[in-house]
Amino acid sequence: MTVTTAIVIGGGIAGPVTALALRRAGITATVHEAYPGTTDGIGGTLALAPNGLAALRAVDADRAVAAIATPIHRTVLAIGRRRIPLPGLEGVPPLHVVHRNDLHRVLHERAAAEGVVVEHGRRLVDVHETETGITARFADGGTATADVLIGADGVRSTVRTLIDPDDPGPRFTGLLGFEAVAQHEVDVEPGTMTFTFGRRGYYLYWPEPGGGTRWGVNLPQERPMSLAEARAVPPADWMRTLRAAHADDEPGRDLMRTSDPDALQVVGSLHIMPSVRRWHRGRMVLVGDAAHAPSNSSGQGASLAIESAVQVARCLRDLPDVRSAFTAYERLRRDRVERIAARAARINQAKAPGPVARALMPVLMPLLVKTAMKPEKTLGPEQRYVIDWDAPVTAGPTGR
Repeated sequence: MTVTTAIVIGGGIAGPVTALALRRAGITATVHEAYPGTTDGIGGTLALAPNGLAALRAVDADRAVAAIATPIHRTVLAIGRRRIPLPGLEGVPPLHVVHRNDLHRVLHERAAAEGVVVEHGRRLVDVHETETGITARFADGGTATADVLIGADGVRSTVRTLIDPDDPGPRFTGLLGFEAVAQHEVDVEPGTMTFTFGRRGYYLYWPEPGGGTRWGVNLPQERPMSLAEARAVPPADWMRTLRAAHADDEPGRDLMRTSDPDALQVVGSLHIMPSVRRWHRGRMVLVGDAAHAPSNSSGQGASLAIESAVQVARCLRDLPDVRSAFTAYERLRRDRVERIAARAARINQAKAPGPVARALMPVLMPLLVKTAMKPEKTLGPEQRYVIDWDAPVTAGPTGR
């Protein structure tokens, strides 16, 4: 290993996990986050798949995260009045849902406990690379120098544009995300998540352990809105839109009706990353959503980000130079994340259907059901994936 120091750009999910994994690999990493503090109020609830929690085990964060999450033991697909219990994977731990803010807090606490330094208010603007290192330049006029720079700065990654100035950036899915907790109690067992295709839109819900029902809506939208723009709309206006969209749905109508508009969480426009042409250049590399952000239909966005954070650390630990490490890392990750993203994109077509797709819905839905009823084939390779931290990474054609 020739790398002993690293700059990590981004303090969301992938950033602190990357720094923790690098520390276990013998590499000192400092996290630089553009926000002045933790991202309170940004984002809603996310899912951690079994493979994501398994990856957190490599940085000793799995138990702390599981302790703040709600386990989901059963899933149901609802189409109109038809409810289809979906079979699970035998011997696989449950899905865990956790609010993004809580996950950020726990990961930052783990990072602090391990001695990882997180510097806030550090927005990256440029880099200068030499034969022996790389220097990051920040908007506040400060700099930082290390052996490598790792971009964990999300779908609108500055690092990605520095690696490839012609990168097209994220793509709008045609959906706007919302979340809230309703007073209405649904008649389902605790630990059950229901995915519902309503008359005019898609939504999901599950009973909250403390009472009420948490729900999330993907509202079809013609154009993307920035988070600031979406949150500038009065919550009561958004709630009227949501109640109208789900007025004919059961239990969507009661979920929206018994939710406090002032407590509505506006998640904002949902984006995915199309296949990123360049994951690394010189001493820079991407992890997490900066490199691969599948739609939320995958249920794998956070888990894949955590996996990549662990894998890049393994590669830097085991391979003799930066180039071979980043090349092996991309080989380990690209096929897996793009295969999952492609499956999620197909599901998204049913969640935000255009006129042609709506006409084909009687055909699309049986296909979706058929796919969902074969979890071992469709979800097995995704959720059974476990990274062997102790296994050495090789520079072979497929890595390990």
